[in-house]
Amino acid sequence: MEIPVTPDVTNHMGTVHAGALFTAADIAGAAAFVGAAAARLDTIARLVLRGADASYRKPALGRIRAVATVDERELRTILAADHDERFELSGKALLLDDADVVVAKFTFDYTDAARTHPPAPPGRGTLSACCTCGS
Repeated sequence: MEIPVTPDVTNHMGTVHAGALFTAADIAGAAAFVGAAAARLDTIARLVLRGADASYRKPALGRIRAVATVDERELRTILAADHDERFELSGKALLLDDADVVVAKFTFDYTDAARTHPPAPPGRGTLSACCTCGS
C-alpha cells in the first residue's frame, strides 16, 4: 500500500497527515490477512479491528509505503479451526519513506470468526474488514 505525494494527504507542516498514515497501515493489515488466509478465506466470517497502537517516529515526507504482517502462529490456529469459533489475531505495520526509513509503526488487534459451515451464497460478502464497525 502506498500513499502518493499529493496535497490531499499532507498537513499544515507539509508532512503526510497522521490519519492518512493510519489508513494506509489499516489497509495494509487487512491485505496481509487476506493474502495470508487466501487458501481458506471462505472459512472466515469477518475480520474486525478492535484496537490499534501507533508510534509516529519521523516526519513522513514524500511517498510513503505501508508493509504489514499478521501473526503466523495465530493465523494457523484460525485456519485449522474445525468448528465455529471467535479468534484473536495480531498484526503489525511499518510505514517507510522513499529512503526506507521507518516513519511510523503500528500494532493491530483484530477479532474474527472462523466458521466450518458453507460460505454465504453469491452476492453476499464473506469477509468484512472495516476498522471498528465490522461492516
